[in-house]
Amino acid sequence: MTSPADPADTGTCADTSLLAPGWAGSPAAAATGDRAFLRALLDAEAALTRAQAALGLAPAEAADAVGAAAADPDAFHARSVAERARGGGNPVIPLVADLTRAVGEPYGPYVHRGATSQDVLDTAAMLVAARTLDLLLPDLARTERALAGLAAEHRDTPMPGRTLTQHAVPTAFGLKAAGWRSLVLDARDRITAVRDALPVQLGGAAGTLAAFEAYGATDPVGLVAAYARELGLRAPLLPWHTLRTPVADLAGALAFAAGALGKIAVDVLTLARTEIGEVAEGSGGGSSAMPHKANPVRATLIAAAARRAPQLAATLYGSLAAEDERPAGAWHAEWEPLRDLLRLTGGAARDAAELAEGLRVRPDVMRAHLGLTHGLIISERLSAELAPVLGRARAKELLTELAARAYAEDRTLGELLAEVPELRDLDLAGLTDPARYPGAAATLTDRALERR
Repeated sequence: MTSPADPADTGTCADTSLLAPGWAGSPAAAATGDRAFLRALLDAEAALTRAQAALGLAPAEAADAVGAAAADPDAFHARSVAERARGGGNPVIPLVADLTRAVGEPYGPYVHRGATSQDVLDTAAMLVAARTLDLLLPDLARTERALAGLAAEHRDTPMPGRTLTQHAVPTAFGLKAAGWRSLVLDARDRITAVRDALPVQLGGAAGTLAAFEAYGATDPVGLVAAYARELGLRAPLLPWHTLRTPVADLAGALAFAAGALGKIAVDVLTLARTEIGEVAEGSGGGSSAMPHKANPVRATLIAAAARRAPQLAATLYGSLAAEDERPAGAWHAEWEPLRDLLRLTGGAARDAAELAEGLRVRPDVMRAHLGLTHGLIISERLSAELAPVLGRARAKELLTELAARAYAEDRTLGELLAEVPELRDLDLAGLTDPARYPGAAATLTDRALERR
């Protein structure tokens, strides 16, 4: 260990997120920085010595000495550790050397005893993931609550339903918001399940725990359980050096969450277009060139995260193909994508909460847009209602003809239908009112809001 580091050396300034506004300043940013990883590595080392001491495999004084030396990440030079990591291919090797010197005699030899570098780095990665997810989940909860409020408030707010970019049939904004909320709850459930299952890693050189037996452990599997208790993580069934289920599950949950939030974002981006204007962000972002603009920045950043997340997850899934008992390259390929995925999804969750809480809905614009197709948005309903009166073939023929005339003559479908003698006894005003064709939107919204 060298002398106390300045901020540039500890990692507090190592990554300013200059090109990453999506996660800059988010809780996930601090939880995944170099200092946070350094802290997790030191926590993993200290917990290992404590677990051994609890089982009589190391003196209690050794656990105290290692814990005291590992307590302050700022006492270690993150930049120096990173540069020296090139020698062995990972940062644990130089950090163990620094920590051992810091502990000194007679307890320095108890640092990292029996473990391999992957044990500590994998465990630290799980600690960082756990700490990040614990910050991400409250933002998902904020998002869910705001969306539930929107769904309830706009349960009966009619708007055009769009398929393949075009008006289809009427829907309700409450149902759309309820759908967004359902995705957020799906993401919450997946993130929670993964968080609760995050395991420690302890297997020794080749996953056999042999070194711990050599150092006197009569129950090395019990040592794994003690290690897990020290860190608040799960004890795995087997060492998972090349059994990368925990990382793959984490990747899948994070990528799903980013995509779920991305669905909300792309809908908002569409509905907030100038020519649509059915919703708006609570406080849009400015433009460097156009003073009039209020850009939907939160939705933009979430959409960017959703587009990046699948590729990061793909790298982590690719690392499932890890050879032998410890791999060359597959493990190393995980570190940066995992951190990026945690950061992106954490930042997206922060932005989604702000977006949902500040979203402005414009029911009057939605209602006006229902008339953009001259009443053709309810042609599905009219097909069903007119078939018993005119016959199915005649009803289809008539609606096709009137649809063309509605645009050509700039008249509504209701006006044209009123001129058809056979239909004079029908309530055409009611049949052609888009707001009176919501389907089961309100019932579906209520049903969705029952989910907790």
